[in-house]
Amino acid sequence: MNLHLERNLIFFDIESTGLNVIRDRIIQLAMIRYHKDGSAPIEKSYLINPGIPISPEAMAVHGITPADVANKPTFRQLAKEIFDFIGDADLAGYNSNRFDIPVLMEEFARVGMDFDVDHRRTIDVQRIFYKMEPRTLSAAYQFYCDKNMQNAHDALEDVRATIEVLDGQLRKYEGFDFIPEEGEIIPSPIQRDVKALDAFTNDLQMVDATQRLKYDQHGTIIFNFGKYIGKPAAEVLVKDQQYYHWILEKEFSFQVKKIIKRLVEDYKKNNAS
Repeated sequence: MNLHLERNLIFFDIESTGLNVIRDRIIQLAMIRYHKDGSAPIEKSYLINPGIPISPEAMAVHGITPADVANKPTFRQLAKEIFDFIGDADLAGYNSNRFDIPVLMEEFARVGMDFDVDHRRTIDVQRIFYKMEPRTLSAAYQFYCDKNMQNAHDALEDVRATIEVLDGQLRKYEGFDFIPEEGEIIPSPIQRDVKALDAFTNDLQMVDATQRLKYDQHGTIIFNFGKYIGKPAAEVLVKDQQYYHWILEKEFSFQVKKIIKRLVEDYKKNNAS
């Protein structure tokens, strides 16, 4: 993998008890850390006792049963080791911006650790794939690597496949422009550079991974859901304290709650008489 790295870069994948970002838990976490100094990558893989049932639908996908994780450590027991391994690294994965990263953030939040992604770059390999060749990971592996996946939905195998897919994408699309159905052409977005891939694979209009908040054309954070959709979030939250506390108490992500607290604090500070 030949990428320009300003920080370490961790490719990771999780398997979980289900698909709810907030309620479900991690049962397998695999990571491969690439180093900015060029030293050899390091692999880590954990089976984790989630403390809650694994849905039959999830088991049908990844094949991990309650018996497989019954005697494994909990996320709380592993949290510091995982947190330290990641450090300040940038993050990469497959569908990671919409699922893996917010689930990991929720797990850390439950044990009182603030896993901040605001200053990390993130590469979602699925976003490159869906923009350039809309398919699944197995199809991407076949398309870009000319191989068949042998153990799809094993987290470590998925991470390895994701790395190979990105390497194939870099070879295939380097120097090609992206021509969207609407909007301006993006010249050569697929580059061997984390900053460029971060910009291409992220929806920069969205503020949080669950897409509850987004930026309007003026750069103001507005609601992307509910009765105040399209309204400036900070102003609404200060004027409607009941709505503010409702969000804090209901099933919104840790990231959303952290953002709205900051918005309210900044709004009050900036409008203090």
